[in-house]
Formats: sequence, C-alpha cells, structure tokens
Amino acid sequence: MSNPDPRAKLPAAPLSDNERLKDQSDYLHGTISDDLTDGLTGAFKGDNFQLIRFHGMYEQDNRDIRAERVEQKLEPLKSMMLRCRLPGGVITPQQWLGIDQFAGEHTLYGSIRLTNRQTFQYHGVLKPDIKPMHQWLHKLGLDSIATASDVNRNVLCTTNPVESSLHKEAHEWAKKISMQLLPRTTAYADIWLDGEKVFSTEAPKPLIKEVADDVEPILGKNYLPRKFKTAVVIPPDNEVDIHSNDLGFVAIEENGHLVGFNVLVGGGLSSEHGNTSTYPNTSYEFGFVPLSHTLYCAEAVVSTQRDWGNRSDRKHARTRYTLERVGVDIFKAEVEKRMGITFEPIRPYHFTTRGDRIGWVKGEEGNWHLTLFIENGRIIDTPGKPIKTGLREIAKIHKGDFRLTANQNLIVAGVPPRDKKKIEKIAREHGLIGQVSKQREHSMACVALPTCPLAMAEAERFLPGLVSRVEAIMDKHGVGDEHIVLRVNGCPNGCGRSMLAEIGLVGKAIGRYNLFAGGNRIGTRIPRLYKENITEPEIIAILEDWIGDWARNRRPDEGFGDYAVRTGIVQPVLDPPRDFWKSTAA
Repeated sequence: MSNPDPRAKLPAAPLSDNERLKDQSDYLHGTISDDLTDGLTGAFKGDNFQLIRFHGMYEQDNRDIRAERVEQKLEPLKSMMLRCRLPGGVITPQQWLGIDQFAGEHTLYGSIRLTNRQTFQYHGVLKPDIKPMHQWLHKLGLDSIATASDVNRNVLCTTNPVESSLHKEAHEWAKKISMQLLPRTTAYADIWLDGEKVFSTEAPKPLIKEVADDVEPILGKNYLPRKFKTAVVIPPDNEVDIHSNDLGFVAIEENGHLVGFNVLVGGGLSSEHGNTSTYPNTSYEFGFVPLSHTLYCAEAVVSTQRDWGNRSDRKHARTRYTLERVGVDIFKAEVEKRMGITFEPIRPYHFTTRGDRIGWVKGEEGNWHLTLFIENGRIIDTPGKPIKTGLREIAKIHKGDFRLTANQNLIVAGVPPRDKKKIEKIAREHGLIGQVSKQREHSMACVALPTCPLAMAEAERFLPGLVSRVEAIMDKHGVGDEHIVLRVNGCPNGCGRSMLAEIGLVGKAIGRYNLFAGGNRIGTRIPRLYKENITEPEIIAILEDWIGDWARNRRPDEGFGDYAVRTGIVQPVLDPPRDFWKSTAA
C-alpha cells in the first residue's frame, strides 16, 4: 500500500500572512529601497519590516528608553541588528579589523556581539548607515544573506583547533552546504550593492531534478515555511549542539580524513509558554551518506521540508513538526527518493564534551591556538578590561585566522610558536586572559533586554551575577572546580539554547523565570520544567539544595543533569513530542 501524500494531512486552514508577504515580495525585493529614503522614521514599513530579515537584519529599539521617548512624543529609537553570514565561524584578522572599525564608528553601542550561531552581530545601526554597512561588509568579503527568516541560516561547524586537518575538511563542507542552500535571488545585491555581484562565481546549480523553479530552484518562490538551521559537528566535541538543528551532519573520519556524514534531522529548541502543542526536540538519526552525496542530502531534506512543512501555522512550521505529523520514516523515505540513494546505517560516534578549551592548545601541525573566553560574547571596552582594543591589537599582528565558536568565544588560531608570547602578552594586558571558573565557562545567555523585542526577562545582563551566586554555592559545597551547563533565555524562543542545558532558565516576565533541569553535559537530552514563574531568590534557594545534594551524593564523574534524573529531581524527557509537558513528579 502506498503512503498518502503527507501534505494532505495538513488541516484545512488559510495560509499565514507571511506566505502572502513572500509571494508578493518580488523575490525579497519588496519596497525596501523606497523605505531607505524615508527620513521621517527610522523604521521599515509594512511588509518590509519582515522582508529585511531575509537580508540578515532585525528592527529593534532600546527598550530601556522606550517609555522616556513616548513621554517626549518620539517614536522608539529604531535601529537595526545585523547578523553576518559566516559558515563555520572562520574569519581573517584583516576582516576583523574592518568589523571592529564599523562597530566603533557606526553603531549606537560600539560593541560586537559573538553569537552561538558562530557569527557576529551588530546592534544599533541607524537607517542612514544600513546600506553603507552592507557595502562595508561586501568590501571585506562578507555578507548577511539568509541569516534570518524562512531560509537556511548560518551553517555551524566544530572549531576543533587541535585536529586542524580534519577541521579544514569539515569547514569546507560547511561552506559548500551554506552556498548550495543560499537564496539565488539578486535582491541583496540589487538593494544594498547597487547590483554588484555578491559572489565571484555563479551560485551552484540545484542537484535534484524535482526542484524546478527558475529563480529559486531550491527554496522556491515562497522560500521555506519557517527558519531552518544546519550544523556540522566533529565528534567527540559537540559545542555546536548538533541536536538543536533542523539538519545536522556528524563528521565520520577514517585514518584522519573525512569519508562522509551521519545525518540527523528535526532538532529545534523553541516552544511557547503554556502551549502544549509546541515543544523542543532533539534530532533523529537518518543514516550515513558518503561525501559525494552530502549536498544532494542537504538539498533533499530542505526541499522536502519546503514542500511538506506547515505554511498555515508558523508555530508548527519547523522541520520537527513536519516529522511528527507525517512520520519520521515517511520523511526519511522521501529524502532518499530525492537524493537518489538509500541511507547507510549510522556509523559509530560519541560525544564527550561541548565546551570550548579555554587557553592555549597545540595543534597537530605544531602551531598554537588560543581560545579566549568572552562572557556572553559581548566585545566592548570596559574600565580595566579593554577587550575590544585587545582583539584589535592582536588582529594587527596575527598571521593565522580567528574562529568564532558556538559558545560565544573566540579562538586566535594558527599562532606560530615564535608569536605565542607576543599574542599572550597583548591578551593579558587587555583582560582577555584571566581567572575564569569552569562554571562561568559553561554558562551562556541570549541577548534579551534591552534590544530584543521578544524578550520577556533579562538574560545577558542577568547571567554574570547569577553565575557569581552559583560559583559561591559550588565553592561552599566543595565543587568549585566542577561545572553545570547553565543557560538563560529571555523568552522561550530558544536562542540561548537553555533546552539543552543541565539547568536552564527561560524568561516569563521581568525578574521571573521557568526553571528546567535534567539535560546532560553532552547536549543530547532535553531538560524538564521543574518550577514555573519564580524569582531569582527562589532560584538560588533551589540551586543551593540541589548543588549541596549533588556534591554529597553524586557518583564519580556524574554531571548534575544525570544526577537530577537518577535521583528523581525530574523525570527524563525521553520523547519530547509526547512527554515534554508532563509533570516533574517521579
């Protein structure tokens, strides 16, 4: 018996307005160019508010001063956040100097924000500087194409500074996947670069015959139903949180060389407070593909989600909901049909870590790599800690590259032995090297307030103080040299990846959070809601009890998340679509 068309299983409902918007956008052009000349507002109007996201930008304002401006009868101070496209996070020191210069001269805050999507963001770019910003990036060999909205976003790749040759191979595939899945429309070049070509060569042709549209042969005129995230990981390091992505490629090597990838599909971490039909999910193992079919596989997964995803309800439009609706096996069979081969069985792999190796490590080729801890990824000079200046000074003399990590840190990679002392001296003088606890290294937050319009609570500004309190508790109980993977989100959209933490906080309102526990150190298990809508003092009291019990009763090398599950603090989340919202009771 043949399987029914999975699209027929969608409920009869009108398409979301985003579908109309994309259909009428003239392949993402809209009237953005007209809006740029409107000096009466710092904002974008109508559909353009959404369309600029396909060009890598979000409209924001400083919520700290919003009420003050309303009182003055002024519109909120509108500005843009731009996210660069940087597959695998590798950048040259010369590019860094250009990035730094623009941030200092043309943004409201003067900072650079490293994100856990392994790229950087500018915050606070006013309308007159938007087009010059894109042209500036273009001269640096960079762009922000497809880093937001309903497309495949920036492709992550394990930084892996030690196994440099394997990293180089994997990084090349991250770049190829990114290029293959990019929008083909000329809108970015037409609007921001006055029609100048974005790439020196033509975009690659689609590989799958089922994909037919002339302008957008892979993404289609209406692009994807929702955002789509892809990552490449090199075991045993899982700092890219491979299970949080719609599409994951697990590098499989033989004799030190890449031979193919295990393919994972259907991860994602967002949900909606109180909406039990939404849930975070870890991805499903589809199988192994050889290198020759990597791009075919990527295209097949994307085009299947393009055709089968929910375009009526954006809360259920991500790949994981398509898999749940049609069945993992049916989706997998369609991918096999489109890419032209059958998945081989999953090759063995395992993860042991997902944190960055802060400090110096020596690579296999004899050069050194310095991983710098950047709290919350925020690069700005502060009194006694001029880290932005320090990175600028390093970039002026460094002959290797910079690598941005998925943990919001930065690696000064490929340092020859003769330059090691010189680089370290600059780093120490500017506060880039210092005493940082393991707990602080393994804590992370999204941007949240004041610039993110979706934030319900603080995250980036809340985390440092929270970590200090957790450090004190851990020192008190004799586990100060240990760590718990701790993450804070300002809302349930998942940008801080709290739903793969051992302890995760998700903002509910100003000063209030939902407390989750029970993820694991390697990022393969979703935590469970323990208590809802609680304040920081309540959180600290709970953590005091938990950490004290963990310190006294844990097994050798047992992380807190595993301890929480073993002792019944929470039940493990084994099947997120069905049990994520169940009670914490054992």
